[in-house]
Amino acid sequence: MTLEYDAKLLLVLVILCFDGVKAGSSITSHHSGRSSLVFNVNNFGAQSNGRTDNSKAFIAAWKEACKATGKVYLVIPKGTYLIGPVRFAGPCRNVSSLTIRLKATANLSSYEFNAGWVEFAWLEGLTLTGGGTFDGQGSKAWPHNNCPTNSNCKLLPTNVKFVAMNKTVVRGITSVNSKFFHIALVECKNFKGTKIQISAPGNSPNTDGIHIERSSGIYISQSSIGTGDDCVSIGQGNSQVTISQISCGPGHGISVGSLGRYRNEGDVRGLIVRDCRMSGTMNGIRIKTWADSPGSSAATNMTFENIVMNNVTNPIIIDQAYCPFSSCSSQEPSKVKLSEIYFRKIRGTSSSPVAVSLECSRGIPCQHIYLEDVHLEYSSGEKHATSSCKNVKAKYIGTQIPPPCA
Repeated sequence: MTLEYDAKLLLVLVILCFDGVKAGSSITSHHSGRSSLVFNVNNFGAQSNGRTDNSKAFIAAWKEACKATGKVYLVIPKGTYLIGPVRFAGPCRNVSSLTIRLKATANLSSYEFNAGWVEFAWLEGLTLTGGGTFDGQGSKAWPHNNCPTNSNCKLLPTNVKFVAMNKTVVRGITSVNSKFFHIALVECKNFKGTKIQISAPGNSPNTDGIHIERSSGIYISQSSIGTGDDCVSIGQGNSQVTISQISCGPGHGISVGSLGRYRNEGDVRGLIVRDCRMSGTMNGIRIKTWADSPGSSAATNMTFENIVMNNVTNPIIIDQAYCPFSSCSSQEPSKVKLSEIYFRKIRGTSSSPVAVSLECSRGIPCQHIYLEDVHLEYSSGEKHATSSCKNVKAKYIGTQIPPPCA
C-alpha cells in the first residue's frame, strides 16, 4: 500500500488521466503492463483552494478505494487541501498509492482531544512517501495548551497518527507546526521511517517530533527534527526500536520516557540510538521516570552510540525523579528499574557545567550502567565539565571526560 505526497511525476500522470473524469468515478491506469484502479479526491468534490473543508470528500474517496479489489491508487493532486480531522482506516484489500498535500483546519472545535488530525489505523503494508507537507498551523492552537502546567490537561491533536499498523513505510514527508505531537506511533509493528523533516519553534509546547508507544520493530533514520519538545520520545511498552542518523535541534533531545506515571505500563527493551547529532538542545540522551510510580516496570538493554553533542545543556542524563510541573508529590522513589544501559562514543560540548548526570531511584538503584569513550567539554571554556551521580555505580571504559563520579 503506497501513499505519495506531491510526487511531481505522479502529478503529471494525474493531469493526463483525470481530465474530464466525472465525480465519484474511477479509471484504470497501466504501469509496466499491470493495471491499477485510480480514485481522485477531486472527483468526490475536493477543492485545493486552502479554504474549503475537504474532509468529507477525502473520506468518500478513501471508502471507495479501500473496498476496491486489486492494485488501487487514491490520488490527491498537487495543491493545498484544508481537511481535518480524518481517519484512513482499514483493513483494506489493496490500496497502493495516495498523493496528498494537506493544510489543517485552525478551528479547534473540529477536533476530538487526544486524537490525530490525520490518522491511519488498522492497515497492513502501507507506504507513505513523496515529499508532501502536513501543516498543523499550531501557532493558533499553542495558546490553548496548558499541559506544561496542568497534569489533567486535554491533549491537542497530533499531526499524523499511526494506530495498530503493520509493515508500514514512511519516507520523505514533512510535518510543520503541529498542534501537539508531530508523528505518533501507537501499537504499531514493523515500521520504517526515513528522510522525515519535522519543524516547529523551540518554544512550541509539547511538539514532540516522533513519539513511539507500545510498538515493536521500529526503525527511524536519516531525518531532521527541530521542535519545542523531544525530537524523538520512546514511551512505555516498546521493544526492538532503532533510531539512527537523526539531526536534532532545537528541542529536548532524544528521550526514553517519561516512564512510570501510570499503572500497568509495559517494559522498554532493545533500544538502539546511534549516529545522531544534537545541536543546541536542552538534553542530549535522556532517560526520565516519574517518582511515586503506581506500578513496577523496567527499561533495559538500551544502547546509545556515536552521538555528537553541540552546545547541549544536559548531554547525558538519567532523571528518575522527573517532574515537568512546578511541583510534584515525590514521597516514594520511582519503581522503574533501569539496567543494561550503554553510552558509547558520546562526544562534543556541554553548555552547562554538569555534562553527565545519573540520578537513579533510591528504591531501585540503576544496575549495569556503562560509559565508554565519553568526551564532553564545557563549551564556555572557563572550567572543566563535571559528572553527578546518585544511586548508581556506573562502569567506565576508555576515555572519560568529564571524570567519573567519585
